[in-house]
Amino acid sequence: MTESRRPLASRDTGWAQRIARWLSGTSLTPNRISQGSILFAAIAFLAFWASAYTGTVLTGALFLLAALACQFRLLCNLFDGMVAVEGGKSELDGPFWNEAPDRAADLLILTGAGVAIGNLALGLTASAMAIATAYIRELGRAEGLGSDFSGPFAKPQRMAAITVGAVLAALELWLNGTRYTLLVVLWITALGTGFTALRRSARMIAALKDRSGP
Repeated sequence: MTESRRPLASRDTGWAQRIARWLSGTSLTPNRISQGSILFAAIAFLAFWASAYTGTVLTGALFLLAALACQFRLLCNLFDGMVAVEGGKSELDGPFWNEAPDRAADLLILTGAGVAIGNLALGLTASAMAIATAYIRELGRAEGLGSDFSGPFAKPQRMAAITVGAVLAALELWLNGTRYTLLVVLWITALGTGFTALRRSARMIAALKDRSGP
């Protein structure tokens, strides 16, 4: 089990620290930044949804828009914590806004990817697996075991997969007129996230047994 804050290498980069310092000096609050992640997830959902009803050129552009929105969602998730902790602007209701928008964002983005490829069930399955990984992590923390952010398909990996999948799907669509790449990526994401939920469950059960002792 790990500490309560997700370990991110990007948090220690110079560009991230400069932007976080700038954001901390504005009127933006960590909660507003967290809420912004839902806005970008909604943009990704709408782009994926609209891609199912448009021509080839516009569909490719919508895939790229969805990919960009996924990355801005992650940036919101990065800077809300940095502004709260490093910027000293944490709020009493911050723990709620730090978690709840993430669940909505996963649901919007992964379901949207399913709609884009005409497989809503797969998108909903991937969403359910993503929510399960977070639930198990929080359950472990509630039991005093700390937060388990282990993968292989934690949130950053899921968003990286969907982002790359959307970009490659745009290229595939423009070059070949098909969209198999996003289907394959969404399957990998659903299976990988399901495996992550099982792995975290096994780690938590083992930790609970170790804590109880003989």
